Amino acid sequence: MTTQEHPTPLTLAVIVGSVRQPRMGRVVADWFADRAARRDDVRVDLVDLAEVALPLTDTPPGGNPDSPIADRMAAADAFMVVTPEYNHSFPAALKNAIDWHHREWAAKPVGFVSYGAGSGGIRAVEQLRLVFAELHAATTRTGVVLTAPWERLDRQGRLVDDAPLRKAADATLDELTWWAEALRTARRNRPYGS
Repeated sequence: MTTQEHPTPLTLAVIVGSVRQPRMGRVVADWFADRAARRDDVRVDLVDLAEVALPLTDTPPGGNPDSPIADRMAAADAFMVVTPEYNHSFPAALKNAIDWHHREWAAKPVGFVSYGAGSGGIRAVEQLRLVFAELHAATTRTGVVLTAPWERLDRQGRLVDDAPLRKAADATLDELTWWAEALRTARRNRPYGS
């Protein structure tokens, strides 16, 4: 699928779901954000949870409008969650960020780039699908799965991709942007929940 010039590009929030050191999540997210930024139908906003103060308190039911990233999340037309797999699940920092927000996720698509040792993070994604369904978000079927990305780094510590990885990223972006465009139109014509 080729991208066409769009008068109003979609805003894609790429969320780095891990705050653990050393950082593999930011390396993977930087690679994906760079890939997405090559398209003319999206504008990328990289949200690194390691750079955002979201304490485990002060999160009332329904989210917290005082979140330091609530405006960025609300402005997003779509989300790409970059997540590792920790103990067959996703990181606590990511769950905390999800719970800090509620209305920001509703009627928007969420895609995934997962990574890990043997499974490539797919068990984390399967659990995230359940969480996002509760928030009225639409998760994409297509995603990017990276097994042992630390074995794909160049001398500068950047992720080295190949044709299959680029194809997976592009297919994920194609699906995500289709849903983002459809849902943006739907939210404009009939606000969700009205």
